[in-house]
Amino acid sequence: MKGRVFSGARPTGRQHLGNYLGAVQNYVALQEGYETIYCVVDLHALTTLTGTELLVQNTFDMVLDWLAAGMDPKRSIIFVQSHVPAVSELHVILSMMTPMSWLTRVTTFKEKVQQQPENVNYLLLGYPVLMTADITLYKADTVPVGEDQLPHLELAREVVRRFNNRFGPVLVEPQAKLTEFPRVLGLDGVQKMSKSLDNHIELAADPETTSKRVMQMVTDVSRVYRRDPGHPEVCNVFSLHKQFSPDEAEAIAADCRAAALGCVECKRRLAASLNAWLAPFRERRARFEADPDYVWDVLADGAKRAAAIAYPNLEEIKRAVGLPVSRVLA
Repeated sequence: MKGRVFSGARPTGRQHLGNYLGAVQNYVALQEGYETIYCVVDLHALTTLTGTELLVQNTFDMVLDWLAAGMDPKRSIIFVQSHVPAVSELHVILSMMTPMSWLTRVTTFKEKVQQQPENVNYLLLGYPVLMTADITLYKADTVPVGEDQLPHLELAREVVRRFNNRFGPVLVEPQAKLTEFPRVLGLDGVQKMSKSLDNHIELAADPETTSKRVMQMVTDVSRVYRRDPGHPEVCNVFSLHKQFSPDEAEAIAADCRAAALGCVECKRRLAASLNAWLAPFRERRARFEADPDYVWDVLADGAKRAAAIAYPNLEEIKRAVGLPVSRVLA
């Protein structure tokens, strides 16, 4: 029997190379061996209360990129978090089981308080409980995470154990599936690739824009002159060659170390490889974009399929807790 994967992503709009290498390619790969549920977590996005007018467009653009990258609605459930309101009800129930001390110790909460001291809202503190509701509502037993995300999942596991100890083995305790999430640096070669820092390369950018962005990338800063030997192991451009020019990467590294290949030419080659790799993606994305109803239909169908899992599970949870279950079918 296949395990069930759940993963959610905030609606950030058009995806960039960091999003693809860090998450989307893994979403696609997991479809082979698991029952996969992928969610646009729009409620989580409300914790900042900025840019909410862009949520609909950002959701559409992100799902476009997901579909173009190979996420298949026939093999995966793809939906929007708020379209299955049962998650909010479960969030309330689980919040009763979660000590405040568990939430205030979360490192990311402390970081968010520093980032937005004027808006330290409840959900900013309680988002791990909402995350736990996301996972347990769909009885997911597997959650793909990188090592840096393990503390978040462990808190979810603690909430599940506390619930089950009190009310019986109702919730499925999720297990981490450790995956490699390469840290993709931005154009500056220092900061993580990010839209907010404007150091990213969008998957859906046209070839000219992609080439221009690649040519802006910082390379090996220790290499002052063209005749200086390079150090590909510390060069951000070469790190992307390994991903998008795998057949040439070894030769590129050797030529770089021998000063037979300059940084400008190295970037030109990366731009060519990247545009060649992105061409089929761009073609698929344009096809989906030309039929927006299809994208929203995918999300509507995904919500329907997700609800078929969520509501019977929520009813079981409410009975376990002792809540009266409504006879009105969800």
